[in-house]
Amino acid sequence: IAGERVSAKSMAEQPEYEARGITVRDVAPATFIDAYALHLKNSDRFEIPKWCDIVKTGVHKELAPMNEDWYFVRAASIARKVYLKPGIGIGALRKWYGGQYRRGSRAKVFQKAAGGIIRSVLQQLEETKVIEKTESGGRRISRVGQQDLDRIAGQVARGGNDE
Repeated sequence: IAGERVSAKSMAEQPEYEARGITVRDVAPATFIDAYALHLKNSDRFEIPKWCDIVKTGVHKELAPMNEDWYFVRAASIARKVYLKPGIGIGALRKWYGGQYRRGSRAKVFQKAAGGIIRSVLQQLEETKVIEKTESGGRRISRVGQQDLDRIAGQVARGGNDE
């Protein structure tokens, strides 16, 4: 039916938007991470460690993060990564968050991110029942965590952040 034109009537009969099936994959990553970081910040179950304000995120960084809520943003990003790649572990996340280490006049070399930050985020997400360990040693999203992340993705897709 390639040659047929779509009439205005047939366009009006179709439902405009169905928010029931929205998942994390359906929304833009940056907006989802911002919304989930705000959710984690507002929840009383997720706490910032004491060392959070003096730590760098990796050897390749010169300074600590400028954003005060960087720990929540990193936690939201890690939760999204675990959602999209079940079975991912600390080593793969260290590679993902790593970057180029600038060594002056010498050549740049890749450095992995700090594993302690990723490990503490994963442990806190496990305590809040968002993720769980797999038999092979990685992490996967739990049923409660998937419902939580999909609910926030639906809020982001609708354009509101009604917490």
